[in-house]
Amino acid sequence: MATMNISLPDSLKSFIDDQVADNGFGTSSEYIRSLVRKEQQVERLRALLLEGAMSGPGEPVDEAYFERRRERIRAARSAGE
Repeated sequence: MATMNISLPDSLKSFIDDQVADNGFGTSSEYIRSLVRKEQQVERLRALLLEGAMSGPGEPVDEAYFERRRERIRAARSAGE
């Protein structure tokens, strides 16, 4: 595992220490890693949303849509029996 040293103002260090104590983190490193992971998830979600937006118009989601889905499930179950 790589190590990274960062400098923080006292107010941010205190905030992180409070978050560690109040939210069950073992160390400030665990807290920072959790923040980075959350940001990675946000970035991935943004990419997926942009991909969806750029993919063109979608299929209308109405009762007919759900009925087609139900039929596919029924057909897959029948084929598996």
